Amino acid sequence: MPEPADPRFLDVLNQGHVDALRALGRTRRFAVGAPLFHEREPGEAVLVLTAGRVKLSCVTEGGREALLGIREPGDLIGEMSALDGGPRSATATALEPVEVIAVSREAFTAFLDRTPGVALVLARMIARRLRDADRKRIEFLAGDTVGRLCSRLVELADRFGESEGDGVHIELAITQEELAGWTGSSREAVIRALRTLRELGWIETRRRGVTLLEVERMRGRAV
Repeated sequence: MPEPADPRFLDVLNQGHVDALRALGRTRRFAVGAPLFHEREPGEAVLVLTAGRVKLSCVTEGGREALLGIREPGDLIGEMSALDGGPRSATATALEPVEVIAVSREAFTAFLDRTPGVALVLARMIARRLRDADRKRIEFLAGDTVGRLCSRLVELADRFGESEGDGVHIELAITQEELAGWTGSSREAVIRALRTLRELGWIETRRRGVTLLEVERMRGRAV
């Protein structure tokens, strides 16, 4: 079942730590569709998202793009590469006009050394993301495509949905291919699952979004 959204990284820090982190970086802006960084490139900076939303995706061995998650203002992006020195594990793409504070890897790790309280916040955030990844792997094994799709759509509605008439509307530039990767399904299976949900009267789809008309029924159907 989808769980409540985790608190944003910046929201958990006190104002002094937020100001200190901002002072370490420089502001960068990205247009819609622009990559913030690419999978497998060196992780030279941590990005603190201050405006707009970003999708994280990777390319599977079969050449499919799989959506891994969506980050919003207050979130931290690219922290894993900063911590272990490895390459980027995903591509980050702007879903909206985006603004970030880019902090070099060296400055960020030194900041964590000086502020153990912030390091603990980061450790807890990473632990939550690992738990979420484990939960999604269980869903892939245990649920059908309709159930997994309901899980992801309810998660998006809880995090980003806006009330619209009798439903909740989600407007994000996410493709059917990306939804397929996010649910561990084929694109054809996702298309069939969307058709099933439309026929049930639980959703309405548009070019750049979907409206959930029966959120609680979908929550109950979710894996």
